[in-house]
Amino acid sequence: MKRLLLSTLLLCGTANAGIVTLSETNFNASAGQITFSEFAVGTVNPFYTAADYGGAADAPDVSFDGWFMGQSLSLDPATDCPGASATACIVGMPDSPLMLDPSAPDTAIVSDGANPTSPVLSGTPTFNGGIAVLFSTDQFGVGFDGGFFDAVGSTAITAFARDGSLIGSVANTITGIEFLGLATDDNTASIAGVFLDLVGAEPAGFAIDNIRFGQVGDIDVSVPLPHSFSLMLIALGGLFVARRKK
Repeated sequence: MKRLLLSTLLLCGTANAGIVTLSETNFNASAGQITFSEFAVGTVNPFYTAADYGGAADAPDVSFDGWFMGQSLSLDPATDCPGASATACIVGMPDSPLMLDPSAPDTAIVSDGANPTSPVLSGTPTFNGGIAVLFSTDQFGVGFDGGFFDAVGSTAITAFARDGSLIGSVANTITGIEFLGLATDDNTASIAGVFLDLVGAEPAGFAIDNIRFGQVGDIDVSVPLPHSFSLMLIALGGLFVARRKK
């Protein structure tokens, strides 16, 4: 069920906005960056001010936890997240306004021998728990290195607006370490937070590192079509070919 839901999110986004996918090269030097080397390994639910990561005075505070208010662990992970670890099968839409849930399992800065830029941020249990990121001010684009992935399409980054409404979602397309990034397709800064959790089987679990974020001037969007529109064209193309064969 959750895998089907993700497909719908990727295709549709919300009624008001969609997303474009980003690579790390889309982020300029002025964009914010957190490497999780700023604080000691073992730090729980790190909270970053602009000064902590070298951002400008008007850059956002960034905080982390296991999920947002309104979300919870699935009571039926076999149905909601087939093949995924039950500890990272998280369901529900966030409340309004978007807030981290203090009762959620913690995130923590940990070492990761599978990541060349360790340390990283992990959920609980280590490498098998959700990770929610909240910004004090809305962002235009957000992305980070995710992994280490052993399965394609196992893990997704989902963006939410300040009122908890869905903006869009992107799943990993390769194994190993992959940069998962997205921005709004209407050039508005409306991403209040993002969330990373499992949407399928992932033998190696996951963590995040080198999170990037910023406003329109901090990000060069080079994707020619919104992610949702591109996927829709691919789907329609497949239907057209199938219809011709029939």
